[in-house]
Amino acid sequence: MLVGYARVSTSEQTLDLQKDALEKIGCTKIFSDVVSGAKEERKGLQEALEYVREGDTLVVWRLDRLGRSLKHLIETITTLNNRKIGFRSITENIDTTTSGGKLVFHIFGALAEFERDIITDRTKAGLHAARVRGRLGGRPKAKMLDNPKKVALAQSLYENEDNTIDEICRTLNVSRATLYRYIKAK
Repeated sequence: MLVGYARVSTSEQTLDLQKDALEKIGCTKIFSDVVSGAKEERKGLQEALEYVREGDTLVVWRLDRLGRSLKHLIETITTLNNRKIGFRSITENIDTTTSGGKLVFHIFGALAEFERDIITDRTKAGLHAARVRGRLGGRPKAKMLDNPKKVALAQSLYENEDNTIDEICRTLNVSRATLYRYIKAK
């Protein structure tokens, strides 16, 4: 059974083109969403994924209608493959129920993994170069912890029960978390 999924990003756009293409190739059931592809929660996609059974094929008009990113696309199609459900994209002419379609999909997966590895390598190289120049990265320490007078003031304000935590934080211009972290360290 061919099960279709169509998505547009805004309510000003129409699903007609996608639905027509899905119906033309024989989709008997079509699920749809009107939501940005970047959104994680897509009710129509979730319903389609729950509806398809072993031996079915999930069909989309274009790859970008299914995945939020290449990583998400590969994860979704891998999940379908593990459930013995095929995947087909009309525009890109990818069909994972054929050996050629499986090859194309595996190439996409390899490229995505390669891209992730390159990003990781660049990040590590950038952090190393910054450390060599004396930059450590991360969030800067709260100024309160750098000044012993402020530390003593914070402790005395905290010990005086007339002061609320909010008042102490406003006076010292620190967050509750910073204040509590200091108090716990004492």
